[in-house]
Amino acid sequence: MSVELSHIILHQLNASEDDDLQLQLRSTPLDNDVNSNQLMGQLHQQFVQKAGKGYGFFREESEVNASLRSHRDHELSFYEFSCQCADRLHQELIKYPFADEGVLVMAIYRYLATDFLFIGLLPVNQSLKVTESLDINATDYLDLKQIAIASCINLSDKEADPQNERYLTYIKGRVGRGVSDFFLDFLQAEVGLDVKAQNHALMQAVADFCADHRLDKEETNQYRQRVFDHCSDQLKSGDEVHVSELSAELPPSMDGQDFQSFTEEQGYELEEHFPVERSALKHLTKFVGSGGGVSMTFDALLLGERIFYDPETDTLTMKGTPPNLRDQLTRRGLETK
Repeated sequence: MSVELSHIILHQLNASEDDDLQLQLRSTPLDNDVNSNQLMGQLHQQFVQKAGKGYGFFREESEVNASLRSHRDHELSFYEFSCQCADRLHQELIKYPFADEGVLVMAIYRYLATDFLFIGLLPVNQSLKVTESLDINATDYLDLKQIAIASCINLSDKEADPQNERYLTYIKGRVGRGVSDFFLDFLQAEVGLDVKAQNHALMQAVADFCADHRLDKEETNQYRQRVFDHCSDQLKSGDEVHVSELSAELPPSMDGQDFQSFTEEQGYELEEHFPVERSALKHLTKFVGSGGGVSMTFDALLLGERIFYDPETDTLTMKGTPPNLRDQLTRRGLETK
């Protein structure tokens, strides 16, 4: 399903020869034509699929939020709003020794009956093209897949519930330099929902439910697999996991207790719904570990079948190795003789 675009504009941030960051403002918004709609549709898809996102909300003193309210109240044009934001982001960026060049995209659009504000700094890269005269020229293009500085604000949620602490979604940023260093400062936003903590609590609740209700090995594996399948489907579709919907797909315990009531009684403090973290899912159906030069991953079903662990000697025994590993071990063994 495509997006319904209301407003879109591009501004540019360029580093000069002496590394000063310059802001170039576009004079008018873009037309809502086929190209603009295609750009915003692709950006929305890339943002939704991007891993490592955080969630938050505007602080009371946020100038970006004040300007946004003025625009939504028809007191400020989208163009004026975008220029104010671009100038504020520029002033924030020049405080740092690095210079993030790129095209600043700002847009308001609707997707699945929900209004969004997108603010993102897109990297510009070069590629080659062949002209009609069969010459080779360099051409600039927006590298949408490499977007690392962006925020998407759910305007519908924000305006329906001002106390909501998760209507603002942002990409956390590259390793070693968090977005909070400048992008959240530019937005004047606070971190809200801790998605990692929510996913960790969910995984712990699943493990505790199986243990407290004394499910045997096969029942536990089946229970974990159902949770994995449900959460994976939500992740693939770009939806969040709803605890009530997950609970409805899981079998109750022998005494009739369902998963949702178990989490509420045991005080796991799970939100009604939250995004799924891919890294958390693998622990439902696999054992994963690394350290001391050893990395290992295997299906939980294999424990006690082909793989055995002795806690007293801290020894892991494997019966039957993967063919490619066996081939490497055989070759290396012959080489060392």
